[in-house]
Amino acid sequence: MPPTNAPGRSVTSRSLALLAAFDTTHRRLGLTELATRASMPLATAHRLVGELVAFGALARTGAGDYVIGRRLWDLGLLAPVQGGLVETASPFLHDLFGATHATVHLAVRDGTRVLYLDRLRGSASVPILSTIGSRLPLHATAVGKVLLAHAPADVVEFVLADLHRVTSYTVTSSVTLRRQLDRIRRDGYATTSQEMSLGACSVAVPIRHDGRVVAALGIVVPSLRAHQSRLVGALRVAARGVERSL
Repeated sequence: MPPTNAPGRSVTSRSLALLAAFDTTHRRLGLTELATRASMPLATAHRLVGELVAFGALARTGAGDYVIGRRLWDLGLLAPVQGGLVETASPFLHDLFGATHATVHLAVRDGTRVLYLDRLRGSASVPILSTIGSRLPLHATAVGKVLLAHAPADVVEFVLADLHRVTSYTVTSSVTLRRQLDRIRRDGYATTSQEMSLGACSVAVPIRHDGRVVAALGIVVPSLRAHQSRLVGALRVAARGVERSL
């Protein structure tokens, strides 16, 4: 792919490159950093950032750096996966949270990552990395493993070829993960133990629509030893409720 400032690149592609410069670890960026991450001259970035701010796609903070603007959030709410699945699943997520007081997740597969669409947590919930809109490795989360177990073969092989370690407990053996995926398909749920965040264990089940897995529902707790069966049961009840409502 040619660099962003190469001749022939459209204004649209350059503007999108500026928006793509933001991610979960770069939520605030100065103009110079924006230009560098988008691979374009500072003057070009300055002009396009001004237009994005005027549109509401970016906003300037009191410190002078830039953040994603409210207009993008408003537009994102119109996306079918956001407006349909999240709205349908919301009452069941609230029921789960009320029954467990644990962090509850709704997630889908986005290529070779797991995308978190919704999350409920309380002040006593286990500290975790995931936020709404974040993308995390499929192989290190329970919702991710559920989605990976039901992903196309080429996606599975791609993920198995790069099982990077997130914590000392992350499964990095393709042989071990293949066994886990087989078990997930057989038993109907996935678990993790401190594979994404130390001190956090998770369990998740699939949500199906028209015969295929379209999402995963998960819970994060400090330990699964005493309550795994109860949590799996609660998740399955909630998932069936979502499926009936889709």
